[in-house]
Amino acid sequence: MIYRDIGKTGKKASIIGLGCEHLDGKPYEQVKETIDAALDHGINILDVFMPGKEVRENISRALGSRRKDVLIQGHIGSTNVRQQYDISRDMNAVKKFFEEHLRICSGHIEFGMLFFIDSDEDFKNVFESPFADYALKLKEKGDIEHIGFSSHNPVTAIKAINTNIVEIMLFSINPAFDIIPTDEYALTLLEKGFSADSFAGIEPKRAQLYRLCEQKNIGITVMKTLGAGKLISSEHSPFGKPLTAAQCIHYALSRPAVASALIGCKNPREIEAAVKYLELDEEQKDYTGILSSVRGANGAYSLRGGCFYCSHCQPCPVQIDIASVNKYLDIAKLDPENIPLSIRSHYQSLKHKGGECIKCGNCESRCPFGVPVIENMEKAEMYFKQD
Repeated sequence: MIYRDIGKTGKKASIIGLGCEHLDGKPYEQVKETIDAALDHGINILDVFMPGKEVRENISRALGSRRKDVLIQGHIGSTNVRQQYDISRDMNAVKKFFEEHLRICSGHIEFGMLFFIDSDEDFKNVFESPFADYALKLKEKGDIEHIGFSSHNPVTAIKAINTNIVEIMLFSINPAFDIIPTDEYALTLLEKGFSADSFAGIEPKRAQLYRLCEQKNIGITVMKTLGAGKLISSEHSPFGKPLTAAQCIHYALSRPAVASALIGCKNPREIEAAVKYLELDEEQKDYTGILSSVRGANGAYSLRGGCFYCSHCQPCPVQIDIASVNKYLDIAKLDPENIPLSIRSHYQSLKHKGGECIKCGNCESRCPFGVPVIENMEKAEMYFKQD
């Protein structure tokens, strides 16, 4: 297994994590087999948003003495009123269900996730109310170690990050979601079906969100990695043919600030299939062949000019890590007058920098998305030049 830093939390997550929703309603024996398989493969991060007591107890019991080896995302505001899953901002219900989850987890959860921040109303009801204060008190008491949140909306997510309360974000990332307009709600597309007609290029707000997370050192864990299975389905894929699970995972892990792609698994066989990613070569994980053929409205080429950090531009004859230079440049462009010291440091620590570009053009001839690499290398050197 490979592990990545989760932003500024000081913790490391396995790049493949386990979304536990498919364990809901399953017998304990199946939960135990699945959890054991995940841990045996080095998976160390679990998302447990489900409010039901039984599934939480089954997961906790299955972890047993290995609880110390995992990081749990537990959600504040996920409730189970009258045996029906609900999103609640009522503080009595919020406290009841989260504190029950704490007890089941022996009084401690690593990441307390403010649940489902998708609209302005959600933002107001969480960050401008006792809800956020409750999370801060949980952290102060040590019941949770870090405050995070979950969202499917980049505009609202940017607002949440700018509160400076959160350290980790659970966000829906996949190749289809990233190229739909902001006014298209991701979860509605999952219900009604994807349509290539709605593709409009890399959605600027989503790109801004990922770069903002990198800038502020906010770790991202990824949900909907496979688009609820639709992206790997011949029938439902909007790209004319399905992606593989490995391509979807690789796409998510290529986004700035992403620590882990969470895959929903309900048995050991599905765990095995998810971690197979680690055994594949770059060609088998490569998603660019499908994305580079995407056409948007009126047949326009949707993804032209935006760097996907896929490294098809390599090798560089002077050994510049072009994808990393482009990533740091994209972050710097968010606020050129106030580039974070951490991003400056990351750029300066590169063995070979943009200023070393010899303008041979080899990279541009190989790029599937028409990125102006030579121009970007010059811009990076200008943005990051030391006085």
